[in-house]
Parts: sequence; C-alpha cells; structure tokens
Amino acid sequence: MTDHDHDHHPHDHGVHDAGHAREHVGGDHRHHHHHHHHAAPTDFGRAFAIGIALNAGYVVAEATYGVFANSLALLADAGHNAGDVVSLGLAWLAAWLAGRAPSRRYTYGLRSSSILAALANAVLLALVTGGIAWEAVLRLLHPEPAAGVTVMVVAGVGIAVNGATALMFLGGRERDLNVRSAFQHMASDALVALGVVATGGLTLMTHWLWLDPAISLLIGGVIVWGAWSLLREALSLALAGVPAGIDRGGVVAYLAGLPGVTEVHDLHIWGMSTTETALTAHLVRPGAELDDALLAEACAELKRRFAIQHATLQVEGGDHPCDLAHHAAA
Repeated sequence: MTDHDHDHHPHDHGVHDAGHAREHVGGDHRHHHHHHHHAAPTDFGRAFAIGIALNAGYVVAEATYGVFANSLALLADAGHNAGDVVSLGLAWLAAWLAGRAPSRRYTYGLRSSSILAALANAVLLALVTGGIAWEAVLRLLHPEPAAGVTVMVVAGVGIAVNGATALMFLGGRERDLNVRSAFQHMASDALVALGVVATGGLTLMTHWLWLDPAISLLIGGVIVWGAWSLLREALSLALAGVPAGIDRGGVVAYLAGLPGVTEVHDLHIWGMSTTETALTAHLVRPGAELDDALLAEACAELKRRFAIQHATLQVEGGDHPCDLAHHAAA
C-alpha cells in the first residue's frame, strides 16, 4: 500500500469523520491512521448576491456616465468593477461547488474549484489592467477634456457601493482566499473611487487634461498590486504548494518529536481548497505498537497548531525500507 491508497468515503460536506486506525498486514507499512476534518466554509451567499447586484448596477451607470463625461478614469474604473462582478460570480459559484459532497470520482468533492476561481480572478484582473493602461497611454498622448462634476458624483456613488460591499466580506477575509480577494477588490475599489473624486476636483481647478489618464494609470497600478498577490497565492495553491501561513518546518519538527518517531518522510502539505489544508506523512516508529490515541492526538494538534484540518499519518516499523522515503522534499 502506498501513501496514495487512502480510504475516502462520500459524506456530506461539513460532517467530520472520527479518526480511525487499522493494521496493515502483508507489507512494511503496518499502521495507518486517517483523521479527517471537513469544516464547512462560512456561507457568504447572501453577501455575494447583494454585492453582485449592487456592483452590476453601478457598472452600467458608471460606464454610461463615463462615455457621457468623456472620462477615461470612469471608464477604467467601470472596467475594473465589471471584472469584479465576474470575479464575485466565480467566487460564489466556487463556494457553492466546494459544498458538494465527495463522490466516487471526486473523492475530495469539488473543494479545489475555489482555487481555480481565485486563479481565474487574478488572470481576469491582469487582462483588465492591460486595457486600462493602453487607453491611458493613448489619452496621455492625445489629451481630451472630461466633465469633472459628473466624474466626482459618479465616483462618489462608487465609494458607497464598493465600501458597503467590502464590509459584507470583512468577517471572512482571514479564512478564505476567495472571500479575501472579494474584500480586497471592493476595498481597493472604494479607495480608487476616492482617487477619481479627487481627480475630478483637481481637473475643475487646474484644467490639467493629463490628470485623468494619469489617475487611470494609477488605478492600473493598484489593480496590478492586488492581482499579483492574488495570482501568486492562487497559483501556488493550484500547484499543490504549501499554503501561505503554514509553517512546514514547524510541522516537521512536531511530527519528528512524537514519542517513538525516528524519522518523518514523504511529507506533503497542500490546499484542498482556499479554506482547507491537507497533510500526508510517513512516520517511522521502530518496534512501536499500534497507538490510536497518539495518532488521534497528533491529528488534533496539527489542526490546532497549524490549521491542518485533514491529516493522514502512516506509521512504519522501519523493518523494511520505504520506496517513498527519498522521493519528497527534505
């Protein structure tokens, strides 16, 4: 039996299985322990629905007034907000898919869809940014007047819409990359709208036509900053990297310090979704008897110390070499 030969039974999302251990006969991997924690993510369905409705309506109004006022700053922000509407929809869909129960084909359920949604959102933001930057450069080369009062009023509404939407995701931003990306998008949009209001005021006072495209480039910079952070973390999760905030060295030290453990190998830590972390590891305990209590305590401690909700520990007696002992990172 290899480390991939785990028992995963379909169960409702949010139900947490009792840890169980069993002796493996006929091989050198003598004891297995599977301790599964599946925490149901906080339901932000209402927040997503309200946020999408508010922002979709605002995008239509902002784009219309952007054309009317000949303001690239408004059109740029409308493009950004349109991307946010799509990203909120993707995040909402992913949150729903993540709640689907595991099946025979998808033994972890569809949890990883939240990772794909976060990755798609980051790419979408990058595409929007490219369009904004291109139009801003053209407008810098060929400045055109914009209606400052209209810009200020429409962007002022944006501060309220984006700020209210951001507040709805405030409570979940620490636990879920999707919710955090929604919060960051909305909060940054509120700040960008504030910048657009300032642009309108300065344009009225100075009549500097370059201010509008210059602020548009600044908006693009803000989007790039947020998109890069989101892209880097989402790509890491998509490639089964150790999730941000997980102390891999601390995990190794803890497992190596368990009673009777002389070696830890084939350790893998990855994100099952944007909210759940999984771990598998082989523990060498020469001459040790089956110890359900120790393994259950270890899995509980991994959850408490490192927020690893789904841990699978395989115990080996060390009588025979494990083929996977040198196949993982040190």
